[in-house]
Amino acid sequence: MNHSPAPLHIPDGFLNIVISVAFWLATILIVGLAIRKSKATLKERHIPLMGIMAAFIFAAQMINFPVAGGTSGHLLGGALAAVVLGPWSGILVMTSVISLQALLFQDGGLLVMGANIFNMGILTALIGYGLFQIVKNQDRGIQFAGIAAAAWLSVLAGALTTSFQLWLSSTSPAGLVFPAMLGVHLLIGIGEALITVAAFAFITQVRPDILRPQSAEGNGKYGWVIVGSIISLLVVLISPFASTDPDGLERVAENLGFLGQAQDTPFSFLPDYTIPFLGETEFSTIVAGLVGIIIIGLIAFFIGKAVQKPAPVEEHTHSN
Repeated sequence: MNHSPAPLHIPDGFLNIVISVAFWLATILIVGLAIRKSKATLKERHIPLMGIMAAFIFAAQMINFPVAGGTSGHLLGGALAAVVLGPWSGILVMTSVISLQALLFQDGGLLVMGANIFNMGILTALIGYGLFQIVKNQDRGIQFAGIAAAAWLSVLAGALTTSFQLWLSSTSPAGLVFPAMLGVHLLIGIGEALITVAAFAFITQVRPDILRPQSAEGNGKYGWVIVGSIISLLVVLISPFASTDPDGLERVAENLGFLGQAQDTPFSFLPDYTIPFLGETEFSTIVAGLVGIIIIGLIAFFIGKAVQKPAPVEEHTHSN
C-alpha cells in the first residue's frame, strides 16, 4: 500500500519523449539560474533553514488528506519554501525534494523528472513568491489571505501545466483532462492553502526575523532548528495514518483510462516509502520517512553551503 503518493508526481509513460526532454531543458535552465541567483542572495542564517524546510516539505508530502470523491491530496510546499527562503533558494529546496523522491523512493518517473520539478517546484515557488510580494507589507490578516491565495493558485498552476503536458503528449484529450485535473485540484489547493498559512504563522511566531532580509545575521539562536526537526519527525510518525485514497493525478488517470500507461522505474530502493525487508507496514513507512527527512535535510543544507557566496577575505597589512 502506498501511504504517501504525490498529487502531481507524473510517472514515466504519461508524457512523450519530446515533452519530457523539453521540460528537462527548461528545468535545467531555471535551476541553473536559481543557483546563480542564490549565490548573491542566500544568507548564512538561511542555510540551516533550507535543510529544515526540505525535511518538513518531504515529511508533509507523506500526509495525504481526503478530498471529495474518494480522492486525496497533500502539500506541495513550493509557495511556502519561496515565501520563507525567497524564490531561488525555494526552487533549489523543491528540486532536491522532488529529485530524492524519484531517485530513492521511486515516486515519479526519471524521464519526466524535469516536468515534475517544473510543475511542482519551479511554478509553485515563483507564483507563491510573486503573489507574496503584493501583501508582504500589509497587516497580518491580509498577509495570510495573500499567502493562502498564492498556495491555492500554485496548485492550480501545477495541475494546469500537467494537463497541457498530458494533452501535448496525446495521453488524453484536452476536453477531458483539463476539467478533470482542475476540478480535483481546486479542492486539493484548499488543503495546500491551509497548511501553508499554518506553517507561515508558526514561523512568524517562532522566528519572525528569518522573514526580514535586513535583520542581523548571526545571533546564534538556532533553537528553531531543533523545533523544526521535531515537527518533521512528528509528521513522519503520523504518516501511516494518512489517507490511502488515490491522489489527484492517479484518480484522473484512472477515470480517463490512461493509468495503465504508467511505467515502473528500472530500479527499486525504497519503493512506496517503505523499507523492503520490513514489508508494507506502518513501521516500515515511518522508518523510510525518517531516512528521507535525514537525507533530504542534509542534501538541502549542503546545497546551501555549496551555492553561498564565499565571505570576502580580509587583507592585513603589516608594517615593519
